[in-house]
Amino acid sequence: MTHSRRNILKAGAAAAALTAAGVALTEGTGQSTTLPLTPCTPGSTTPPIMEGPYFKPNTPERTDLVTSGITGVLLTVSGTVFTQNCTPVTKALIEVWQCDAKGKYDNVTYTLRGHFYTDANGKFSFKSIIPADYIDNGDFRTPHIHIKVQRPTAQVLTTQLFFPDNTDAYGKNFAQLNARDQLIDRRCTITLGTKVDNHYDGTFDLVTY
Repeated sequence: MTHSRRNILKAGAAAAALTAAGVALTEGTGQSTTLPLTPCTPGSTTPPIMEGPYFKPNTPERTDLVTSGITGVLLTVSGTVFTQNCTPVTKALIEVWQCDAKGKYDNVTYTLRGHFYTDANGKFSFKSIIPADYIDNGDFRTPHIHIKVQRPTAQVLTTQLFFPDNTDAYGKNFAQLNARDQLIDRRCTITLGTKVDNHYDGTFDLVTY
């Protein structure tokens, strides 16, 4: 997810007024330049969303969930885990689980389930497939991926990741699917690149407690 952003301003004390305006002085020139944006809004987290009934503990540690027999539109999701102060989190624990391309969860073994950790720069990446929609106890669910993220010694953030309306997978109309889901939070939408050879690269940054 691309969270709302703000400017990180690195001007000196003499440029305080320019800093407040979102610009900084280029050293030795007196010219102002726009500085890079942060990936999160201080004090805000990724919106939490319910865990759902299909979470299983003790998943294998792995970043590749595409095990033998799994078919579907391939997906790689990459991002960074941040604190509410927009600081990257080293060794954040991320747990992922989802249904398959037919809308089925594996509740016996650990298909399309796993956990892993962010690196020294707070970055992560995992491989999976785009899941399908399904109906559970009368409730319709659009394609989504469940995620838990926890920085060391902190509270667990549980959420779900969704897909853009123009996602091309399984001949389905994702705009219609998304519109039917009562739990969808558009702020938790993965940013997808162009589909190449049945594969999407996606990005989503997580901001945890």
